[in-house]
Amino acid sequence: MEFEGRDIISIRDFSREEIDYILKVAGAMEPIAKRGSDMLRGKILATLFFEPSTRTRLSFEAAMHKLGGSAIGFAEAEIASVRKGENLADTVRTVENYADVIAIRHPLEGAARLAAEFAKVPIINGGSGAEEHPTQALLDLYTILKEKDTIDGLKIALVGDLRYGRTVHSLAYALSNYDVKLYLVSPESLKMRREVIEEIRGKIPVVEETNIAKVISDLDVLYVTRIQKERFPDPAEYIKVKGSYKIDLEILKNAKKDMIILHPLPRVDEIAPEVDNTPHARYFQQVWNGIVVRMALLALILGAVK
Repeated sequence: MEFEGRDIISIRDFSREEIDYILKVAGAMEPIAKRGSDMLRGKILATLFFEPSTRTRLSFEAAMHKLGGSAIGFAEAEIASVRKGENLADTVRTVENYADVIAIRHPLEGAARLAAEFAKVPIINGGSGAEEHPTQALLDLYTILKEKDTIDGLKIALVGDLRYGRTVHSLAYALSNYDVKLYLVSPESLKMRREVIEEIRGKIPVVEETNIAKVISDLDVLYVTRIQKERFPDPAEYIKVKGSYKIDLEILKNAKKDMIILHPLPRVDEIAPEVDNTPHARYFQQVWNGIVVRMALLALILGAVK
């Protein structure tokens, strides 16, 4: 398997064998993340975040620092030359002179792939519009594997905004490489995109549902997402579906004792704070797992780990 110099644009670009290897390397990064390393000393990561981000940007930067490298970049396009009218291609061709790898988040679908066409250094997609978020999918898989010791054989539900939520698109594609049963739970207007359904349905069993109570007792993993208010073309449509699902202690009464709840964060009102103290909650552990997975990716594509 060859990772050095590779772009990470879509989870669909990776085979199961490659995904499993990334997860294995992430596991090896756990002790390194705690003690630090200099394997990427002298290497620079540029984070070009044209959309606001807390977790993803800081996670990439923390991963780079823990490997001995450094990070530069911006987190708001308003303070960059983009505000002056510079296009994405020119921004990337400029920044590649300062960095060995670029992580990019952009509100437009296809932006990361476009950046990769122009850049001479590897591009990592940190989220492209409502399209994909491949590094989030990898840390989600890593969390499931770490908590359940397997991914195969599990019943997993993706709940919430399956139309605009980019994390669930990448995760659905990723899970279709495994022997899982996938439940897609959403309001009718926020159902999973047809192109995603068509690609995964031939690989794994898929059940579409609107009522979480009907499937909660079957689940090993409950993956909850917020309604993506900022991606709705019509605010009135958002009002209709706001608060469609709320995971609280009442609904968890029917869940398996060892079912885990994941969330890409930030949450709004879809998981009650009372759930945080239950044995089901794993969403804050996901944040740590994001660091070790991104450490693995940076080490692989910069050639520090083969």
